[in-house]
Amino acid sequence: MSKILDVYSKALNQGKDKGVMSADLRILLAHDLGFKTQIEVLYHKDDEISQDKIDLFNRQFARLLNQEPVEYIINEANFLEHKLYVDVNVLIPRMETEELVANISERILDYYDPRNYLVVADIGTGSGAIAIALKSLFPSWLITASDISKPALDIAKRNAEENGTKISFLEGKSLEPYIKANMNLDIIVSNPPYIASKDKAQASVRNFEPSSALWLDESDSVYEGVLANIDKVKKGTLLICFEIDDDITGFLDGLMDKYLNGIYRYKKEYIKDMNGFDRFLFIFLE
Repeated sequence: MSKILDVYSKALNQGKDKGVMSADLRILLAHDLGFKTQIEVLYHKDDEISQDKIDLFNRQFARLLNQEPVEYIINEANFLEHKLYVDVNVLIPRMETEELVANISERILDYYDPRNYLVVADIGTGSGAIAIALKSLFPSWLITASDISKPALDIAKRNAEENGTKISFLEGKSLEPYIKANMNLDIIVSNPPYIASKDKAQASVRNFEPSSALWLDESDSVYEGVLANIDKVKKGTLLICFEIDDDITGFLDGLMDKYLNGIYRYKKEYIKDMNGFDRFLFIFLE
């Protein structure tokens, strides 16, 4: 009978010229063998592995060779301390979005007392990652998550329940479901489609992740849908937190000039991610 190390090493050698990452192999093996973390694969490298598990791993490895993201293969992604179900109906949560949540957490005292019952909208929730993380950090917040995709909402609801977070859900585009529900918001957070050029995305992203969550349409963007309609959901001060791409700041400046200048007193701040790129836009309207 083969050992875990034998299976891992063979796949590593076969995949090295096709961009297969060693971490993805460990994630697959950890998932298949019931380990809590991928590091346990190394701790148990000399353990024997059954033929059934080898056959399962080989089927999954073939999907990796086809550049399918490992998260879709095991239907699981980590986001901060949460485990989320994911499939091709939702975007795989990224480290940059974890940074968005971290920035909200670190900066919220600049705008509000976070102990208050703040009314929060998570627009384009996808897997529910942002809403779940914020509700875990700030249990008093009244969070509603929305998406234009019903399959995505079903996944977000499942993840919210499995992570023990009480979140409301609405189906619809941009601010439309919140306006229809006559909601007054304190915070709007969104990781909308923001990739302006498909050349910037990896093949695994282009080929497998939902296009509706990826590509920016400047003629019909979530950014404009929010900024053009904030008067319909703003009751007092309002904090808007966007995840962005660094090459669309000019587009966003144009939207703020069009919809905010001369109408609201506001403060904007572009915030860089850990790699030094403009990745977040915070707008505070007084």
